[in-house]
Amino acid sequence: MSELRPRSELRSRSVDRTDSKKKPEVQGLARHGRLKKPGPWGSIAKVVAATLAVLLVSGAAVGAVAFDSIYGQRDTVALIGETEGPPPQIGSFEGGFNILIAGSDTRADQGGIGGTVEDASGELNDVNMILHVAEDRQSAVAISFPRDMVMGIPECPSLDGDYNKYYSTEPLNTALSYGGLPCVVLTLSEFTGLDIQFAGIITFDGVIEMTNAIGGVDVCVDGPLVDPYTGIDLPKAGTYNLKGWKALAFLRSRHGVGDGSDLTRISSQQVYLSSLVRTLKSSDTLSDYKKLYNLADAAITNMQLSNSLADVPTMVSIALALKDIPLERVQFVQYPGGTGGTGVYSGKVQPNEYLGNQMMEFIAADQPFSLEEAGDGVGAILDPNAPVAEATPEPTDGATAAPVEEDLPVLDIRGQNAADYTCSVTNNY
Repeated sequence: MSELRPRSELRSRSVDRTDSKKKPEVQGLARHGRLKKPGPWGSIAKVVAATLAVLLVSGAAVGAVAFDSIYGQRDTVALIGETEGPPPQIGSFEGGFNILIAGSDTRADQGGIGGTVEDASGELNDVNMILHVAEDRQSAVAISFPRDMVMGIPECPSLDGDYNKYYSTEPLNTALSYGGLPCVVLTLSEFTGLDIQFAGIITFDGVIEMTNAIGGVDVCVDGPLVDPYTGIDLPKAGTYNLKGWKALAFLRSRHGVGDGSDLTRISSQQVYLSSLVRTLKSSDTLSDYKKLYNLADAAITNMQLSNSLADVPTMVSIALALKDIPLERVQFVQYPGGTGGTGVYSGKVQPNEYLGNQMMEFIAADQPFSLEEAGDGVGAILDPNAPVAEATPEPTDGATAAPVEEDLPVLDIRGQNAADYTCSVTNNY
C-alpha cells in the first residue's frame, strides 16, 4: 500500500455547479424527445458497471473465446419495442451506440451480502449508467445518474404483465420495481433522448465475482475510510487493491466518502471505474485468457442481459469497438443535479437541466469534450502521487511530430477520464 501526503496538502475546490461558464457550440438539438444524430447513425447500448459500466462489455465480450461452456446460462429479457430474432451486429448501426447498466440492490440469493431480504423494501435500481460510444469509435462517455434524481417514469409493462401508469415525478430508482430492466431503459431513454438498444443489470454477487475474476482493482483514498453500514475499513490514506466483498463495500459506501450523499458517492465510484478501465486495458489482463474467461463467466452468470446484448458476436463487436479508445477519451461523468430543492424535490436530487442539456447535446452529436477538473473536490480529487507520464521525445531529423490533441470544449460537470488517477475523499465517519 502506498502512502499519501496529509489531506491538508491536497487541493480542494468549490462545487457550486448551478451555473455554467461555457456553452456548447452544438446547435439545434433538443433533449426530451428523441435526439437525432447529425450523421447517418442510430444507437445501441452497453454494459459495464457497479456501477460497473465497463466491466461487462470488456469482460463478456473478450471472454467470448470460451463462451460455449457458459452461453446456456444466460438470463435474458426483451426490451420494450425490441424485435424478435438475432440482434443486428454493431457494424450495421449508423451512429454511436449506447448501453445501459443498472445495479440492483436486491438481497435475494446474495448470500447475506448487504443485509437480509427483509432489510430491503423491494428491488431498486440504485446504480444507473449509460455508456455512449461515438460513431468514429474514438471516444466514449459513461453517464451516471443519481438514484434519487426525480424524473418521469413512463407507462411501461409491470412485472405482473399489466401496465403501470405514467408517473411524472418519481426517483429514478423506482423504475426497476415498476417494470424491471425494460422500464429502467425506457425511463432513461425518454429522459436523455438517447436510444438504448443494449442493457444489463448486475447484483451484489455479480460485482464480487467480477472483481475477483480480474484480481482486484487498485483504489486510492485520501484518509481512513470506515463505514459500518457497508463494512469497509481502510485504516489510513493510500492505495488498496480491492476485490470481492471489499470492492462491493467500497462501491456501496455513502457515509464514508465525500459529504455522505449519493452525489459524492458517484464521484468516489468513478475513482474505482477509471482504475478498472486501466486494469482491463493493461497487457496483464488482456493477455490472461483465464482472467478473461472468468470475467465472462462472472458477467453471464450474475447479470440479466437484454436479448440484444446476450449474443456472442454482438459482445465481440462491442469489445472491438472499445478496445482502441484512448484512456483520456473515456469520460466518466455525472448527470448534473443538486439537493436542497422543495416540493417534489425535497430530500431528492433535482436535475440541472441547463447543464444537462449542454452535456446531452455534445453526447448526441458525438462531440468530445473535456472537464474543468478531474474529480469534484468533495468526493474525489486528483491523486498527488499519480504516476508521471513520460515526456514525448522530440522527433528526429526528418520525422513527423506526433499530432497535437485539439482543443476541446470544457464542461463544468462532475467527472474524470480514465487516464486520471484520482483518490476518494473520505469523511472519517
